Amino acid sequence: MGAPISATLIGAAFVLTCAAATAQAQTYRAHLTALNSGKIGSAAEGDATLRIVGDHLEVRIKMRGVPANIEHWEHFHGFPDARNATCAAARDDTNKDGFVDLIETEPMSGTTMVPFNDRPEDMQIPTHTYPHASRAGDFEYVKSVPLAQLAATFDRTYKGRHIDLEKRVLYVHGVESNSGLPTSVASLGPVPSHVTLPIACGKIEKVSK
Repeated sequence: MGAPISATLIGAAFVLTCAAATAQAQTYRAHLTALNSGKIGSAAEGDATLRIVGDHLEVRIKMRGVPANIEHWEHFHGFPDARNATCAAARDDTNKDGFVDLIETEPMSGTTMVPFNDRPEDMQIPTHTYPHASRAGDFEYVKSVPLAQLAATFDRTYKGRHIDLEKRVLYVHGVESNSGLPTSVASLGPVPSHVTLPIACGKIEKVSK
């Protein structure tokens, strides 16, 4: 056994140590409902379970009704100061172009924080390692994330802030590249808007200790 692991996580009350490996799991869930469904021709929905088990965060996200045969970015979003994030809705289409784009989610949902790709602990958002939907328009993502590594990256990125899962929301993004989105649909930096368009969101809630 190596040196003891120590990292502050999931709020000030949660401290990860080697002794915590035997602690009872903490479970969080989110039910994701459709966003922009009236414009993209499908209504995405699904469920996510996030469990702190020992020194790992076990993540399972199951989606259905998503645009088929493409990669779907997915992340939890939130505010670094731990204000409570909520999901965007149709009323948040501030430029009235008929779409709630990524930038329009920021006032209520905060910033993109942790990706659910091949290595969430690195917090590298632009990758091509997110889940790929089937021909039927569904996917399942399962990942065991090392908490100490994720905590260290989160601490560096947000200068001592905590992960605070219960203050976050989970978004799934992405439509086909030929969707014909108007130029008013905004994205982040050079990433195309069809990649970041939100298609589903759910509030993360704690359901057990």
